[in-house]
Amino acid sequence: MKRSVLTRYRAMAYVTAVMLLILCACMVAKYGFDTGADLTFVVSQAHGVLFMIYLVFAFDLSSKARWPFGKMLWVMLSGTIPVAAFFVERKVRAEVEPLVSDSPATAEA
Repeated sequence: MKRSVLTRYRAMAYVTAVMLLILCACMVAKYGFDTGADLTFVVSQAHGVLFMIYLVFAFDLSSKARWPFGKMLWVMLSGTIPVAAFFVERKVRAEVEPLVSDSPATAEA
């Protein structure tokens, strides 16, 4: 497996987690303090698009790492739970890094 697969997943896991935390803060401002409705809308739309990209990268990583369906589902759902993606990303990185090859195929003869 190429390192870029893991790198893409890690980047999107962090971006998705940060956007979810920002969205939670916006929701508190909107419903708790009756302010920021427009910002909440923009952040929710951005998070939705970024979450779809995260799902594609998580699926790509899980298929290349040959994970069972339950594990793939857990990794995908971690993007919906605030702060969970940080912990799941760290565990995934530790598990997948030994499978990563730095160099392309060794057919350079």
